[in-house]
Amino acid sequence: MAKREEYAYILDILSPEQVVVKEANIIRKGFPTNEVYVQAVGEQYFTLLELTVKPGVQVELLERVYIGPGARDKIDRIVRRLRYDELTETAKANLEKILPELVKKQEKRFVEFFNKAGPITLKLHSLELLKGIGKKTLWLILEERKKRPFESFEDIKRRVGIDPEKLIVDRILRELKGSEKYYLFVGGPYTAVLSRS
Repeated sequence: MAKREEYAYILDILSPEQVVVKEANIIRKGFPTNEVYVQAVGEQYFTLLELTVKPGVQVELLERVYIGPGARDKIDRIVRRLRYDELTETAKANLEKILPELVKKQEKRFVEFFNKAGPITLKLHSLELLKGIGKKTLWLILEERKKRPFESFEDIKRRVGIDPEKLIVDRILRELKGSEKYYLFVGGPYTAVLSRS
């Protein structure tokens, strides 16, 4: 079952000619529509989404909007899940702007990852999926967290000498681009089913 997002951040507001409509297995680009379409990223699982805005409602770039169950004040529909390569250039640029903020806001979650992450296989530890963590740094992290759990990004930086925020943002971007075998932070590969609402 796909993980559902409750909130998303607007990455781009599409003009009518940018909208791609899938209808009866025919993809039409520039299909005329009265609806305002936006591209967004989910707050929790970093799901890339195409949404429609309620008639007469204004949204701003990088605005946080509610997309969960029940009444929504600004978003009408979750149209579909997007692949990274379907994002506009504006959406890609805004994604790179917002990801560090989202990682910082969820610091406790990511510090917990450093405290509890385990091996994936006999030869590969999940921490090694973060670019820049090799065997030497891995052993240092494991030794340090045995002494006492990490408390913050700053604590990890001080005790291990790495920038955890930067490594996590880089990993999220690589997972969103869809070329990874394992998913640590993104809600799984694009092929996962996202229930419509």
